[in-house]
Amino acid sequence: MPSAILYRMVLSDNECPFGRRAKEMLEQAGIETEENILSTREEVEAFKTKHGVTTTPLIWVDGQQVGGSNDLESFLAANG
Repeated sequence: MPSAILYRMVLSDNECPFGRRAKEMLEQAGIETEENILSTREEVEAFKTKHGVTTTPLIWVDGQQVGGSNDLESFLAANG
């Protein structure tokens, strides 16, 4: 069974809709997911800097960096 690691932003006043969408897609695909919540702006900015990305979420499936929610959608379509 494939497994995923998902980093997504959930602030007290804002939940990223793309991160929520990615979580839902992984659940629907039956992929076991380790969810990591970025809960402050500082955590989000540090994460983006560390991984060289400009947005969240960021998803890995079976150790392969897939990207964000649109990338995940394409990945799931291509890999059934």
